[in-house]
Amino acid sequence: FFLLGVGKTTLIQKASEILKSSAVPVDGFYTEEVRQGGRRIGFDVVTLSGTQGLLSRVGLEPPPGKRECRVGQYVVDVTSFEQLALPVLRNAASSRGPGQRVCVIDEIGKMELFSQPFIQAVRQTLSTPGTVILGTIPVPKGKPLALVEEIRNRDDVKVFNVTKENRNHLLSDIVTCIQSSRK
Repeated sequence: FFLLGVGKTTLIQKASEILKSSAVPVDGFYTEEVRQGGRRIGFDVVTLSGTQGLLSRVGLEPPPGKRECRVGQYVVDVTSFEQLALPVLRNAASSRGPGQRVCVIDEIGKMELFSQPFIQAVRQTLSTPGTVILGTIPVPKGKPLALVEEIRNRDDVKVFNVTKENRNHLLSDIVTCIQSSRK
């Protein structure tokens, strides 16, 4: 299940809380805006187990010898992102046991796609039996992102288009769909 549109992260957080409270095994990560003085200065990655780290910042210097990965004014710290996101995805892809697990991936966008290991881990998680992914992808604009288009065109993926008008009542639809797909 993938969400695109406005208010995706908030919806993912609420759905994760509801699923966890009904004893569904949920793991994953979401991205969070970082603001300073009312101005957005970047994004962090937050795992559902509570670990938080850098994804991008305005004016961040790339590590020595590494190429600069930039989306607009934001410089992406690929190493920091991978240290947080990859273990979560690898755990989801290798988990076995009764019932299906839910893996939250917020988001699969330009910043995250600078990481080839992340792309491989997402594909691996998508092909893991017993894992349901609740993820977010960007609304298509400009040059298509290969992995995003691959996900959008899969037969086993349901995409919810989140708008300001529907985002409040989509929550129950998403939770119901995930719970019924686990049976």
